[in-house]
Amino acid sequence: MTSSPPAATGGRARRGRSDSRRGDSIFFNLSRGSGILLLVIMAAIAGFLTYRSFLALGHNEGNFLTTFEWLPDAPKPVFGIAVLTFGTIASALIAMIIAVPVAIGVALFISHYAPRKIAQPFAYLVDLLAAVPSIVYGLWGALFLVPHMSGLTSWLDEYLGWTYIFDATKNGAAPRSLFTVGIVLAIMILPIVTAVSREVFKQTPRMHEEAALALGATRWEMIRTAVLPFGRPGVISASMLGLGRALGETIAVATVLSSSPLLSLHLMDPGGGTFAQNIALRFGEAGENGRNALMASGLVLFVITLLVNGAARMIIARRKEYSGAN
Repeated sequence: MTSSPPAATGGRARRGRSDSRRGDSIFFNLSRGSGILLLVIMAAIAGFLTYRSFLALGHNEGNFLTTFEWLPDAPKPVFGIAVLTFGTIASALIAMIIAVPVAIGVALFISHYAPRKIAQPFAYLVDLLAAVPSIVYGLWGALFLVPHMSGLTSWLDEYLGWTYIFDATKNGAAPRSLFTVGIVLAIMILPIVTAVSREVFKQTPRMHEEAALALGATRWEMIRTAVLPFGRPGVISASMLGLGRALGETIAVATVLSSSPLLSLHLMDPGGGTFAQNIALRFGEAGENGRNALMASGLVLFVITLLVNGAARMIIARRKEYSGAN
């Protein structure tokens, strides 16, 4: 029986360490290059939108921030984003208010309440719903939800009309409204928020859950003290992911909502619109200045999305209980 000379063994070890360092260096440079490329792409998009926006705003006869009309190809171009901004934010907030609590409940049911035989098929169904194309949700909303909204809108007007936003006594509750769009968007983002939250809740350290149960906590108390604090950063991230889709949704909103230059704080009034819907409906027939104006509205949506994601990151970074979630 012979053994390798010490010099040969040491040489192989040094070559192994050298190969490992080379692999780490290659991976580090590829990762850094990917990050830089992403920033370059975002900067290029922002620069292109800004350039086209300045071309449009130079011909605008109205105030871009407060004008309701959208007539960029008229002899005297007048266009603004007041209606689009309100419609985009209002419909997205309605979707978040409806979808996030339901998504958290479904995620907790799948991860901590349902038996395995039920949890696995249920989780598969949620993941499948997340892959449904937007046009399918839009057609469902236009052909099924809109004709069946009269009962709900009448109930809201009768019992919550005092809140002003659900008051429909003046124009009557319209089935094609921002409220209906919010419901469709809530159904669209529900699978996304549920899937991400479920995976985060399942990563809760088992020792934390067992310690809470050993101290006499009920299952809900264990979830409230161990699972929810651990999964809060993930829920915020999932909510922001859903909000991003709600803000930028195009086809489903265009299918359900009848675009109009009317702005009303009554969410069940007809009319309104969103940035993405306006771009999708008007781009094909727009002239040169009209396309530039649509680019300007796209720049506003781009900035809103960046601000929302930046705010989410700041919320996570400033709270001590979120430490380690970055």
